[in-house]
Amino acid sequence: MRRNQNAADQPPLALDYRPPYQWSAILAFLATRAIPGIELIESNTYARAVALTGLDGKMHSGWIRVNHLPQKQALNVEASVSLRPVLPQVLARVRHLFDLDCDPVAVDEGLRVMNDLAPGLQVLGTRLPGCFDSFEMAVRAVLGQQITVGAARTLATRVVNQYGTPVQTGIAGLSHAFPAPERMLSLDGDIESHLGPLGIIRTRARTILALARALAENEIDFGAGAQPEQEIEKLLALPGIGPWTAQYIAMRAMAWPDAFLPTDYGVKKALTPRTPKQIVELANGWRPWRSYATVNLWNSLH
Repeated sequence: MRRNQNAADQPPLALDYRPPYQWSAILAFLATRAIPGIELIESNTYARAVALTGLDGKMHSGWIRVNHLPQKQALNVEASVSLRPVLPQVLARVRHLFDLDCDPVAVDEGLRVMNDLAPGLQVLGTRLPGCFDSFEMAVRAVLGQQITVGAARTLATRVVNQYGTPVQTGIAGLSHAFPAPERMLSLDGDIESHLGPLGIIRTRARTILALARALAENEIDFGAGAQPEQEIEKLLALPGIGPWTAQYIAMRAMAWPDAFLPTDYGVKKALTPRTPKQIVELANGWRPWRSYATVNLWNSLH
């Protein structure tokens, strides 16, 4: 992975966590969903192109790399010097993406009962994959409705190639940041005339536009102080967003530990032959850690 030289005098930063940390598991989850051009996962390292607006009102772009320091119980974060004005934002987003504020012992105590279903189903140190860009993640959730993870990634890649923000990183494979909500709102004419040629059906194109508008106008809040249940209700009021999408967004964009997706393909497959109703009843015993339980179920399939 060739690095931009502008990182030469930017010292790496260590973000600590409560051990243990299942680094390989969260990296594998992110790798299957990584958008080419935005994210790159190789050599046990996560890298990303970044473009953020600072307190100075200017756009600052560059790259970050994150790897695991198990001996120090921390993640090592490198960032290009160009991101120095927005470094606090970058670090906060990395903490969210990798769920560094999790108490793994508390989660394990709450979910140890899952091992009654299958030995080793609950793994101490499992983390909840968050996101670096909430709009990017929400759009991914919409694109992923009723299609495979790979197909959703293909559609997201097309959106990035067409409307993403170019970023000079000096790293092969990192070239863009995901388009901001304002970028989607700036497109002339009907949104489906822009997203339709990319293979995105009309209903999902309109949902993406509605999401962009809600976020740009602060009608929906994915921030740290947001109340997930309230924001889920707002999401459900948008066209084309049902319970699966709203819960998935709450899980990853708002780091809600108690989101659950009983109709999710992976959840149903892991808990076959139970019906969705039986799955909900079973999952009630996993509260308030159902998001982590969902990750356990997904991981069990691999």
